Amino acid sequence: MCTGKCSHCIAVTLYPLVLLSIICNIILFFPGWDVKYVKEGHITEEVKYMGGLVGGGIMVLIPALYIHLTGEEDGCCGNRFGMLFSIVFAAVGVAGALYSFTVAVTGLTNGPLCFDGTEWTRPFLNSTSPYMNDYKSWADCREPKNVVQFNIGLFVTLLAASGVQGLLCAIQMINGLFGCLCGTCFSKQQP
Repeated sequence: MCTGKCSHCIAVTLYPLVLLSIICNIILFFPGWDVKYVKEGHITEEVKYMGGLVGGGIMVLIPALYIHLTGEEDGCCGNRFGMLFSIVFAAVGVAGALYSFTVAVTGLTNGPLCFDGTEWTRPFLNSTSPYMNDYKSWADCREPKNVVQFNIGLFVTLLAASGVQGLLCAIQMINGLFGCLCGTCFSKQQP
């Protein structure tokens, strides 16, 4: 496969992952599908870090656009200089995916912010045992309703999306290196 076609495939695959990351991050601001928790400030710090919006979103979207344009030129990689730049942009994408991944892991580890009947707290923050398998402990969070499942589902989705984004951007770095060193390929015979 030509390095340009590979770039095109990587970019096209990154677009839905970017959209998924942005949507998950936005939804995290509305636990229990209610706006009142944002207004009252009952959102965890990990949500405020916006790993899915900034890291898996913007920091991966910009490289995806450049990688896509690099793959579009003449149906192949166009030129060596363009592939060199695609390595730099892909490195930015890896950094963004790593940021999103780190925020998602931290959000999963620390657990949600919830009302336990007396105060707003993070009951799983300093827990010695993992709370994700202890379904009975989830009842400690009375409000927002099903906030533990809500956070786990969205942070796991961000974790998976950012992992795939990082892998694709790393592949593009290798692809860009091959395109930079070996030159372009041409789909049409030139006279």
